[in-house]
Amino acid sequence: MSRHLFANIVTYHGTAANNRGETDGNVTTLQKLLWQGQVHTTVSAEAVRFALRLRLASSKSEETNRKWDEATRTNTWQDHQFKGWEKENGNTYIDDDLLGYMTAEAAKDEGKAGNANIRRAVLEVTRAISLLPWSGDVTFNAASPGATPSAAKKGNNPVPYGTELHATRYQYGIALTPERLHKKNRAETAITALCELAQVAGNHGRFLYDFSPESVVFRLTDDPAPRLLYVFEQKDQTVDAPLLLNRVEAGDIKAKELVIGGNFATTETAKKLREKGAKVFPGVKNAAEEIVSKLKG
Repeated sequence: MSRHLFANIVTYHGTAANNRGETDGNVTTLQKLLWQGQVHTTVSAEAVRFALRLRLASSKSEETNRKWDEATRTNTWQDHQFKGWEKENGNTYIDDDLLGYMTAEAAKDEGKAGNANIRRAVLEVTRAISLLPWSGDVTFNAASPGATPSAAKKGNNPVPYGTELHATRYQYGIALTPERLHKKNRAETAITALCELAQVAGNHGRFLYDFSPESVVFRLTDDPAPRLLYVFEQKDQTVDAPLLLNRVEAGDIKAKELVIGGNFATTETAKKLREKGAKVFPGVKNAAEEIVSKLKG
């Protein structure tokens, strides 16, 4: 029977801004969605995946197929046709194994089908959503005359612009079935890398926002359904997960499947979960080490 690993992660509190290369007039916008009846800001799963690729490439645990070149702003590839996957014992790369790939070629002759080479991501990532609603904060700024080539075109006057920002934490989830990986131990590397994420953002002006976990809940189970995505909520300055406790008490999640780490561990909810059999640690890294140990076992 396959074991599935799920996690729900909450980042540290920070100020998010300029997380994509889109503007509304002269205002750099944040992505937003209507969540539980209120406007929240959000960071795409693609941005999280991109940050994870960067972390895997810099960790030196294994070679990655693609590496981001900041000078050319393109990927450099080891195997852009993914030939290593054509043989059972072929040379595969950790980023392709975890995050999948796709190449597509149009048909060479009219009326014939094209070709697609696809591997679905084994490590699935949800969109990150702010714990707090967005209150509409926007800063007013002015670029100095000549600060950029575009500003220079405006003459000797400052160039006004605005930036949407949001002081909040974000939560997002992951799902991973190690048995589906070409190399099962890559699941352990993925967990370590997720706990070391730093910047997760979009265009050239990435905001410095610590996307590493402040709190995390892991679940290792034979149940194919996560049942713990987006369980965190924030009241005042306290991050809690009463929904998680409700699902344990209802019998949908077994407490012994849970490994909890970070600030959430100090809450009454986490203490009750520990009494029911969950492993609870004050630090995220210790929780990650515990789940890695369980994956090896």
